[in-house]
Amino acid sequence: MSSDYLLSSYDYYLPTELIAQNPMTPRDQSRLLVINSPTTHIHSIFRDLPEWLSPGDLLVFNNTRVIPARLYGKKATGAPVEILLLEEKEPFCWLALVKPGKRFKIGSKIYFYLDNNDENEDNCLVATVVDRDEETGGRLLKFQVDSLEVFWKKIEELGQIPFPPYVTESKANPSQYQTIYAQKPGAVAAPTAGLHFTDELLENLQQQGINQAYITLHVGLGTFRPVDIGNIKEHKMHQEWIEVPGVTVEKIKETKANGGRVIAVGTTVVRALEGAVKATERAGKKELSAFRGKTDIFIYPGYSWRIIDGLITNFHLPKSSLLMLVSALIGRERLLELYKIAIQEKYRFYSFGDGMFILLDSE
Repeated sequence: MSSDYLLSSYDYYLPTELIAQNPMTPRDQSRLLVINSPTTHIHSIFRDLPEWLSPGDLLVFNNTRVIPARLYGKKATGAPVEILLLEEKEPFCWLALVKPGKRFKIGSKIYFYLDNNDENEDNCLVATVVDRDEETGGRLLKFQVDSLEVFWKKIEELGQIPFPPYVTESKANPSQYQTIYAQKPGAVAAPTAGLHFTDELLENLQQQGINQAYITLHVGLGTFRPVDIGNIKEHKMHQEWIEVPGVTVEKIKETKANGGRVIAVGTTVVRALEGAVKATERAGKKELSAFRGKTDIFIYPGYSWRIIDGLITNFHLPKSSLLMLVSALIGRERLLELYKIAIQEKYRFYSFGDGMFILLDSE
């Protein structure tokens, strides 16, 4: 078996002090490792991104918005409960991870109070366990509310933005774990490559003729679920909801027709665009079409790229599907060598860390 398919081939050692606990301020002051040729790399700053792009290039962003997905409630007995919303299955009905999960049978109720010292029903959101999800070990929760407006109002009042588990000493406020262009609520984690952008940087890019388009992928379990099987080809990705609108499809076609490059801002954009192409091909179409639905695409070395010409991304966890996706773009051995260089140069890793800009022709 090729080493590209072995989970152990995607491991590396990262000193804990390089795990970024806080975002850079301003956002675009993060460092940027630019890989624009098969053998060289350049150390840059994210605000200088326009220098590495050309008029007519297209940046594609993920406009999902992180929701306050972590909620703390009580059982009928008063015992504390913690839940993490993962995915909306239907209106008022969410797949969620529940702690302590084993004690929650179908029919169990969870009560979420705005004020634990005032357990008034008027200040309470109630959820009932209606099913168990075997794949995730989570529970399907049905919330007792009259409208989506009321549901989201209560979630905003009760919930907390969930930072990643490796962010343990952060002084960041919730807005710093949100892209400045976030619009559509539904994600439980941020599309972190986009955290580097400021209004000023977006304006500079536009003034230089670098175009912008948007997709939506609600970041869920499929993105951060670890790969835990020795042969990565046997790993199954959890489905995530995506939308690639018609206006974005037209911008992509126009960019390619004019010789421009399509640059994905983050691995979630890669999954959305390449997942939409996969869905298009299943439908018997030859060209990318607007798509709204779910994708379980898993990209690893050997993948044949259809849409993207480059990627802006952060530095990812060892043995993660995201590391495998980036390896498919640039090659596993070269990527791990670049990670060694980044560690030597003390780049900041993971969600609040620094970025990379990789062009497809740099492999």
